[in-house]
Amino acid sequence: MKYKFLADLKAEVVIPEKGILSRVLQKDDSVNITLFGMAAGEEISSHSAPTPAFLYFLEGEAAVQLGDETVHAQHGSFIFMPPMLSHGISAKLPTRMLLVQIKTGRIS
Repeated sequence: MKYKFLADLKAEVVIPEKGILSRVLQKDDSVNITLFGMAAGEEISSHSAPTPAFLYFLEGEAAVQLGDETVHAQHGSFIFMPPMLSHGISAKLPTRMLLVQIKTGRIS
């Protein structure tokens, strides 16, 4: 595959009335790119991952726990997370978010 083009990321996943929907946009040996739609009030509980990753918020508002701190993310917010950083997400409004995990930075 030479490339992947998506004209409108927002159109690639709906925000459900309840729950969380996700759609994998690209997954290979280097990256895992997933788009999330989260209903208001939904949470992804605190966890960590062995790879560096970033979150980009396309729509909505969320409280994002990053280690011992919590930040307020909204449309246009960007977060970079180093490997093994504890993080969790709580949607305050209906939210669309892009997650990119960079597998080449894996810790052994």
